[in-house]
Amino acid sequence: MTKVATTRPEPNTVLVTQLKSLRESIPRLTGTLVASTDGLLIAHDLPPHIEPTGMAALTASQLSLSHRLATTAHGGGFHEVVVHGSGGYVVIYAAGWTASLTVLAGPEVNVGRLHLESRPVARAIAEELTALANNVKRTPKKNTD
Repeated sequence: MTKVATTRPEPNTVLVTQLKSLRESIPRLTGTLVASTDGLLIAHDLPPHIEPTGMAALTASQLSLSHRLATTAHGGGFHEVVVHGSGGYVVIYAAGWTASLTVLAGPEVNVGRLHLESRPVARAIAEELTALANNVKRTPKKNTD
């Protein structure tokens, strides 16, 4: 009996496709990364000068600190944090309870558009990771938000 391969791409392939699509849709976006809340690299589309596993660990640290700050200050959950430096932006979005989406952009980026395009991707990543954790076969959705 011959086994038929499924048409579902590997999980990292699905996430990398979403990351590359996000980078292509926002001018001045320089890189993207998905990491678990404990700092493990899940997927990335980063420039060569950024070490992905180190960036995943930094992202998890910032995510944890930001979550704690939001909870202490307002008693609510964490959604995103924006770091604006002289060289550009680092924005970390919660992607469910177990992961985050980090987006790197140059200083000239339209921050409103960055949020408009990135927030739905963070939600889609959360859905994909939840489906994978529950071993559910999903058909990837096209981002229309």
